[in-house]
Amino acid sequence: MRESLKTGVTFGLTSGTITTLGLMIGLYSGTNSRGIVIGGILTIAVADSLSDALGIHISEEADHTRTTLQVWAATVATFLSKLCAIIFVVPVLLFELPTAIIINLAWGLSLITTLSYYLAKNQGAKPWKVILEHLAITVLVVALTHYLGKLIANYIGS
Repeated sequence: MRESLKTGVTFGLTSGTITTLGLMIGLYSGTNSRGIVIGGILTIAVADSLSDALGIHISEEADHTRTTLQVWAATVATFLSKLCAIIFVVPVLLFELPTAIIINLAWGLSLITTLSYYLAKNQGAKPWKVILEHLAITVLVVALTHYLGKLIANYIGS
């Protein structure tokens, strides 16, 4: 049961953070619209939480060593962990959009760093290596979605 919860939480927090940062940065870079960024965050928080929870559910069911309770524990943990991405909307509501983006980037990178440290310690790995690897992937996603948002705005219009 504990492994199922850990699977759901670690997957959910990582995926929710990186997906939300990517979407938020892409929408901000392409539109510079607070309303569109808020709508994107709320939409991705719900839709992606449900779809990934179902994905984990099916994946866990495919592992014939999992009990029904373990499958559902991973499913619910994934859903709730990913739904926490909704917290990224708070800075967008409270601050000017450029400031909110910086706050959310700092928050997201902090979440990835903390989770990576926890995972490295549990696996007996060197935390700095795991943190650097996970932050590099996160920064790559943010950079790609930033430029994709700009590209879409330039060629399709905003």
